[in-house]
Amino acid sequence: MVSAVGSTAYEHVEAEVRELVRRRGLDPFEDRVAMRRLVDEVVTDYDERALTSSLPPLPDPRSAARAVYDAVAGFGPLQRHLDDPTVEEIWINEPGRVFVAKRGRSELTTTILNDGQVRDLVEKMLKTTGRRVDLSTPFVDAMLPDGSRLHVVIPDITRQHWSVNIRKFVLSANSLDELVGLGTLTPQAARFLEASIVAGLNVIVAGGTQAGKTTLLNCLASTIPGRERVITCEEVFELKIPLPDVVSMQTRQANLEGTGEIQLRRLVKEALRMRPDRIIVGEVRQEECLDLLIALNSGLPGMCSIHANSAREAIVKMCTLPLLAGENVGHNFVVPTVASCIDLVVHTAKDGTGQRRVREIVAVPGRVEGDVVEVADVFVTRGQRLVRADGYPPHPERFEWAGIDLPALLAHEGGI
Repeated sequence: MVSAVGSTAYEHVEAEVRELVRRRGLDPFEDRVAMRRLVDEVVTDYDERALTSSLPPLPDPRSAARAVYDAVAGFGPLQRHLDDPTVEEIWINEPGRVFVAKRGRSELTTTILNDGQVRDLVEKMLKTTGRRVDLSTPFVDAMLPDGSRLHVVIPDITRQHWSVNIRKFVLSANSLDELVGLGTLTPQAARFLEASIVAGLNVIVAGGTQAGKTTLLNCLASTIPGRERVITCEEVFELKIPLPDVVSMQTRQANLEGTGEIQLRRLVKEALRMRPDRIIVGEVRQEECLDLLIALNSGLPGMCSIHANSAREAIVKMCTLPLLAGENVGHNFVVPTVASCIDLVVHTAKDGTGQRRVREIVAVPGRVEGDVVEVADVFVTRGQRLVRADGYPPHPERFEWAGIDLPALLAHEGGI
């Protein structure tokens, strides 16, 4: 615990740093090198002055420099968790209860805040995003400068305290080969998924929260041929696609007058006017699913992610979400459209140790029996091994056009 004298010294140093930042016109988030140099100079100068004056000394100049830098150029007491590469997510249930997730498991930290600090941190996080949270807008989604995703809910939606979630953008893999190295899927499954993307199949990535859907979607997108123009639509920017011709769009909340909101449905519609070769929706949650299906039904290849406990449940959800678009949208249209538009569903999940693994890859042949979309298992998990099943993907001619020998690609091999 910091002593009263140490706390006073720390406050002196922080005040001096903030004043110099103001005078020099520095941007603490952009001018990182200059900020570190400035903090080190102020701490050194203060330490020297404290030896020959009545200023309270700094008990630990190095720790003080780090704390001041985090307070001015970072997010204060939370910054050490943001800098920790093993931390995947941070959340605040109340000021005295700050949790982190490591390797898929949560733990209570020793970080103690107060109500004012929580509000100040949220205000600082939202400062560069153009988004806000208040009584009229008690929820907010935003992206921090490092790519982490922020979600805040305030009273009276929550009982008493502000609820803050920061999901760090920990992209553990940039390619399917790297996912193979991490044990997420087998080499054969990776080759099959890459071939499917090259052949222009429509792919859904399904899974629960923190199951690795965004990482898997990024890795799949990295296999898109470089000549294609890709348009992405997201609630908050999370996808980072390493291709030369990419346009990324995100939603926007309403302004203070209650106007100017841009929903995901609108982005999907606008994307179709931008000459896409492929469209990617970060995650479908509501009626935008209808607009995506209409886009895919026009022959435009695409991908998206969806919350679901299995590949089959993802198909059921894809058949249900479009019904939210209005009473004039019915199962008679949606179910056969899903059957004809969706080609593959890849389901990923965390196991008991927090390891993320692809659990199944399911093909959608395009047939409907009653109101049920038929599926065929291409890869399944038996025990803890992802192995080849007996199913085949639809549109084998597309693989032929791309010069891919599908039977050889799907010849039975071992699993993981």
